[in-house]
Amino acid sequence: MTDQKKNLLEQTYRNWLDLILDDKPQLEKIASLAAKDIMGYGTTLEEKIFGIDAAKQLMLLGLDQRKLLGDFKFKEKEILRRIIGSNDVAVFVDELQLTYTLDGIANNLPLRITTVLNYEDQSWKVIHWHGSLAIETEEGDTWHADELKLKNKKLQYLVDERTTELKQTIADLKATQDQLIQSEKMASLGELTAGIAHEIQNPLNFVNNFSEVSNELIDEMNEELDKGDIEEAKAISLDIKQNLEKITHHGKRADGIVKGMLQHSRNNSGEKQPTDINKLADEYLRLAYHGLRAKDKSFNAELKTDFDKSIGNINIVPQDMGRVILNLITNAFYACTERSRSAVLEKSITTKAFGNMSYKPIITVSTKKKKNSVEITVKDNGMGIPEQVRDKIFQPFFTTKPTGQGTGLGLSLSYDIVTKGHGGELKVDTKEGKGTEFIIKLPNSLNDN
Repeated sequence: MTDQKKNLLEQTYRNWLDLILDDKPQLEKIASLAAKDIMGYGTTLEEKIFGIDAAKQLMLLGLDQRKLLGDFKFKEKEILRRIIGSNDVAVFVDELQLTYTLDGIANNLPLRITTVLNYEDQSWKVIHWHGSLAIETEEGDTWHADELKLKNKKLQYLVDERTTELKQTIADLKATQDQLIQSEKMASLGELTAGIAHEIQNPLNFVNNFSEVSNELIDEMNEELDKGDIEEAKAISLDIKQNLEKITHHGKRADGIVKGMLQHSRNNSGEKQPTDINKLADEYLRLAYHGLRAKDKSFNAELKTDFDKSIGNINIVPQDMGRVILNLITNAFYACTERSRSAVLEKSITTKAFGNMSYKPIITVSTKKKKNSVEITVKDNGMGIPEQVRDKIFQPFFTTKPTGQGTGLGLSLSYDIVTKGHGGELKVDTKEGKGTEFIIKLPNSLNDN
């Protein structure tokens, strides 16, 4: 090879390195240094060169990255210079030790580059270029097997650690869910507090009254005994016995109410038992109504019941189904309360259109025996549910009530109790401005004990 040709090769290679590594490269020179069909690879999987335009794009990318680096320097170490063929092909291999700072931290980057140049038309052109990073491994670990094993161990440790964290998170969420469910149970019980007090007060009044009367009768009986009038004393004792029977009856009534509410608030075993669904629905209807009346004495509603007496006992979890019925009745009262608040405006409009009309809240609870099922229906003539939210009412934490007035769990829990706990259906039929009807449909699993 002539000295002129050799010097031209060295200069072309030097200009190529400057084009790659200089912070202000003259990219317009690339056409004079690289072949149009240049081919090569950068240091990452994405950095592929097929043509001079791709080479230019790779250099522009490197230039953008260089802007993030400070004090960029490189030290070149010649590894190989080989001329092959008829002195028209050259292979250059170099090691470059790059040093730079990133975010104030000094870094070293060992880079190996291989460049193949071809002599044609009195000039050298780069036809292939390849860059790779020199990665340190243990001696003898040519294929990085030991390094990969170590990485896998580290990844497995991270996976195990993350799995433990996720399990704990799931456990915490489950505990929180249980707390929320219990809170919803206690909130529904709170809705009944005033109603319970009202219901208990009646039997307690009877107990107190009959106790006072019986006390007076005992005094009278003693007086008759002192007189020796045994027949009159026996007659009085019969009155006392009747009073005691009434005291026992009303005492059991109060006891039943308390036990029912305790069952309502406790966690249950989930076991179904024969239950009088008509009695259960009627009980919660009255308790919920008196509870609301205690909070808002101005509220009045007409309560209607239509119970199918042929149903008998139905196998359900009474505490759970009681919560469902209570929730639906409470929501019905809320809907009527909201409509009552707008009754003045509604009365004004309807009076003009239809004469002297006014809104009267009506809550209807009914049961009906079907061929293969039993239906419990709670109907109101309240505001109705807006069409845009009807598909969301059974979603957890969704509520149309103002902040602080609803947990958003009532209907969600009710839906799960009916569908998952009892294999039934919970449907809603509503018309905005007209009212809402919730229908519980349970399998016809009856026990007429």
